[in-house]
Amino acid sequence: MPDVIVYADPDDVAQATAARLLVRIGDVLAHRGRADIVLTGGTVGIATLEAAAASPLAAGIDWTAVHIWWGDERFVADGDPDRNEGQAQRALLSRLPLAEDTIHRMGSTSGFASAEAAAESYATEIAANGSPAFDVLMLGLGPDGHVASLFPGHAGYRTAGAAAIAVHDSPKPPPTRVSLTLEAINRAAEVWVVAAGAAKADVVAGCLYGDADLPGSAVRGTDRTLWLIDAAAATRI
Repeated sequence: MPDVIVYADPDDVAQATAARLLVRIGDVLAHRGRADIVLTGGTVGIATLEAAAASPLAAGIDWTAVHIWWGDERFVADGDPDRNEGQAQRALLSRLPLAEDTIHRMGSTSGFASAEAAAESYATEIAANGSPAFDVLMLGLGPDGHVASLFPGHAGYRTAGAAAIAVHDSPKPPPTRVSLTLEAINRAAEVWVVAAGAAKADVVAGCLYGDADLPGSAVRGTDRTLWLIDAAAATRI
């Protein structure tokens, strides 16, 4: 079963998750000299990245040994405000001494003719890096129970044999995206689901009680699964 940790409010979720992330990165680097971290977008996800960048714990990390990945991306042009990587760049990446070749951005319409080509390229990049079992993979949770860009009722939710896929007709705009698959997500050592707000209470409960129609119910880390939520999101569990 996942470990569920409840904080007072969204700010506490972001601050605590940021501290937890930095400690985890430091521990992984001490153990094997490289850390692979998958970022998420969303209000709380980006607030977590901002808190991590501002934390004094960040100064003790060798950021040149940290590889940054994404769980999903909107297939739009570079610089489009919808792109998760642009939000992460402003919140975290531009504020730390990261090596550019360790930042693994998903492809955009600026460089790829199709989302399928971008997904194939990302899967190739993952393979070229030794198909890492990500040390921490952070996910937001949509009000419909989606994680990354794996939506209830979409074929991509159960895709096997690929690390990344194209997603079309997303119920949440923009409609075309690239996403890690459930298979790739569940290879991560630790999967953290971050959610806050009363609007998420029903879907948080559905996922934690095993509603198989909800992608959020299917994510599992090989070592640990954490749900980091606020009190409002925990009212139905």
